[in-house]
Amino acid sequence: MSARFNKGLSDAAAGLLAAAKRAGADVAEVVLHDGASVSVQRRLGKIEETERAETREIGLRVFIGRSSASISASSIDHAAFARLAEQAVAMARVVPEDPYAEIPVAPAPLDAGFLDLDDPVEPAMELLLSYTAAAEEAALSVPGITNSEGASASWSRSVSLLATSHGFIGEYARSYHGISVTAIAGAGVDMQRDYDYSSALHASDLGDPAQLGRNAAARALARLNPKRPGTSKLPILFDPRVSGSFLGHLSSAISGASIARGTSFLKDALGGAVFGPSITITDDPLRVRGSRSRPFDREGQTVKAMNFIEGGRLTDWILDTRSANQLGLRSNGHSGGLSNFYMVAGDMSPEALMADITEGLFVTEMIGMGVNGLTGDYSRGAAGFMIRNGVLAEPVAEFTIAGNLKDMFLHITPANDLEFKRGTDAPTLRIEGMTLAGA
Repeated sequence: MSARFNKGLSDAAAGLLAAAKRAGADVAEVVLHDGASVSVQRRLGKIEETERAETREIGLRVFIGRSSASISASSIDHAAFARLAEQAVAMARVVPEDPYAEIPVAPAPLDAGFLDLDDPVEPAMELLLSYTAAAEEAALSVPGITNSEGASASWSRSVSLLATSHGFIGEYARSYHGISVTAIAGAGVDMQRDYDYSSALHASDLGDPAQLGRNAAARALARLNPKRPGTSKLPILFDPRVSGSFLGHLSSAISGASIARGTSFLKDALGGAVFGPSITITDDPLRVRGSRSRPFDREGQTVKAMNFIEGGRLTDWILDTRSANQLGLRSNGHSGGLSNFYMVAGDMSPEALMADITEGLFVTEMIGMGVNGLTGDYSRGAAGFMIRNGVLAEPVAEFTIAGNLKDMFLHITPANDLEFKRGTDAPTLRIEGMTLAGA
């Protein structure tokens, strides 16, 4: 094992792989995670919770021919490796064969250093508490804010290592910093709440806690006294806080597993126009300081930026080795799913995108998961604001928006306000011709 690897993890991986081979495994794979986390919660000036945790996890997958089994443990105990390996091999001997599953040979991994994913210094509890105080006090200082659901701050760091009996070993570390705050406006049945947050791999990239508090307050106040709109068919804009959900629906529909099962409404769409010709949707695992960046996938395969939608056309499925084998294709480095998945921004500001709308809707919150993955039928509860004569108007709530994702995708226009905040990101989106079911 290379000296650049965490010696404790690499020694454990080597020991467990050797135990698996001694127990009779043809091939084996070990995944290890070593992590620590700190979090604090404050509400109305009082500290409600402080927590610190350290975790170590180890997972083993073994193959006997085409039959496989997996086993995991919540501690790394070399004395238990023989028993873990024997249990995994015994399980693999009695399960049916899977003709598509395998542990693939993987090339030497990239060194993750250039991705700059790790901010390893654990922040002091006092610093995290100061973030929550600044955020909540800023929210409560805004006139009209009557209560708080509190503020929280957190940090975590994990080291992940993957090793296989084919000789692959790869490791990388990732840190996370976060601040969130929720403000309440109004009273009784007229109360409204809203939030803001910031998350980043490095503390230096976090947003200002006081500004987050003011943002949460302004959003809560803007939602007071919502109306229930009438049923109509109209253009709808989706705030970036919710627009990324459409990429989530797309990723489910183009996953290799869904295509192999024939359970996706896009199962026959490869190479075809799924979006308008101006739309590009990219997955970029190599973005510096990207929240989901990684130097290799869950199987150790090479990763690279890919346009899954280019010029509106669907170019590929999301493939790991098993789903690729089912479809007669090759893995494209997406075992473990997508990384930094985003829709490329358009040219117009959100204000310009709504300027020609006489009556429309701006959605800031969605409720429920009424999406049929087989047909693409879409129906979700929502809240937001009416658009009247090109500008935001009164708040609205208690209504449903509906359509079919095939049609919705084809009628999306993106704004120019893309921000990388969530791992799955889209700018403000305008979609024509959806149905609003209200009063």
